[in-house]
Amino acid sequence: MRRTLLEGLRRPLTEMLPADPEMARLGLTLERAARRRLGRSLAIREVDAGSCNGCELEIIALGNPCYDLERFGLSFVASPRHADVLLVTGPVTRNMREALLRTYAATPSPKWVLAAGDCAAGCGVFAASPACMGSVASVIPVDLVVSGCPPTPARLIAALITLLGPG
Repeated sequence: MRRTLLEGLRRPLTEMLPADPEMARLGLTLERAARRRLGRSLAIREVDAGSCNGCELEIIALGNPCYDLERFGLSFVASPRHADVLLVTGPVTRNMREALLRTYAATPSPKWVLAAGDCAAGCGVFAASPACMGSVASVIPVDLVVSGCPPTPARLIAALITLLGPG
């Protein structure tokens, strides 16, 4: 047992990630666009308005070692008062409508709203639910919709670039 434990401590526990030139290109484009448009990095406030959490898994992946978008100046913030972009997922439920409105009101201008996923765009599989108030656009103004169930991290990055304009 001791020998097995010591062998496990001697070898690397993680593998090197393969370089992904396409993600690096997208990340650099996003960083340039944010610096040109805002003069600083991009701050995002993610709001789950009632989703199944599939979109959140892809959004969380933006911060993992494969994508690591903080290296390009993308950051998620805890307060809408510090955000440039509201990234909203899921259909708006009755319980989240007021919270989404308050979050939108607390976000300083200029601000953008990105509705991520098919449910945010048109309620998806939740459309017939009595708890569903409607799409994000039926509650607050939406600047861009990213389709997909769920949208991939690469599509989310491309959407942020589209919001900011080319860098």
